[in-house]
Amino acid sequence: MESLKGKTALITGAGKGLGKAMALALAAESVNLILIARTKTDLDKVSTEAKALNSGISVSSFAVNVGSYAEVKTAIEKISATSPVDILINNAGILKTGGYLELPVEEWEEVIQVNVLGTYYVTHEVLPLLLKQSSGDIINIASTAGLKGSAKMSVYGASKAAVINMTESLMQEVRKSNIRVTTVNPSTIATEMTLNANFTDGNAEKVLQPEDLAYVIVHNLKLPKRAFVKEFGLWSTNP
Repeated sequence: MESLKGKTALITGAGKGLGKAMALALAAESVNLILIARTKTDLDKVSTEAKALNSGISVSSFAVNVGSYAEVKTAIEKISATSPVDILINNAGILKTGGYLELPVEEWEEVIQVNVLGTYYVTHEVLPLLLKQSSGDIINIASTAGLKGSAKMSVYGASKAAVINMTESLMQEVRKSNIRVTTVNPSTIATEMTLNANFTDGNAEKVLQPEDLAYVIVHNLKLPKRAFVKEFGLWSTNP
């Protein structure tokens, strides 16, 4: 397994939940962090925790709505002027549920804007940096919801299916440039998003925890550079 010490990871949706767990897990591996989320107070808390965990790393944060190309472009321009990027984790996403005719058109559009276009926008701006250095990792957090349709999950499932296909296409395009691209399809993880949607039926311990996936992400990144996992799912042992 390779060391991640000294590498720099850019993580979107890093203010809480899975993004926070991945940030702290990478901080423990001496990875420098660039954190992106909408809410500055959330980013400040994660930054403080990461520095407390490992004072030897650098941590910077940017309050950005990844669904806005203008905001993403401005942030990545600032980042690229001061820091390399070795690892990109596209984790930012939102969840809306409801019947096909019940969910307002505006909410459908918002989910696609953040989950699909947000992933595209960030990758579009970071990818040239990775190509220039002929190395890097891109990890896109999709979902088992993108693998098959479910009632009242049409827009979330469609958005994650798009991420799965987009990630596979990118992987085929850049793997010969020494850039590893991985699709991650977790089942339900106990985050604020899924708890608010009542996906855990009031029992958050029966599903995956953010730290479970963060652990797998770290070990995936530590694989020898000659190898990578192109896609994986992570499931809870509880039915």
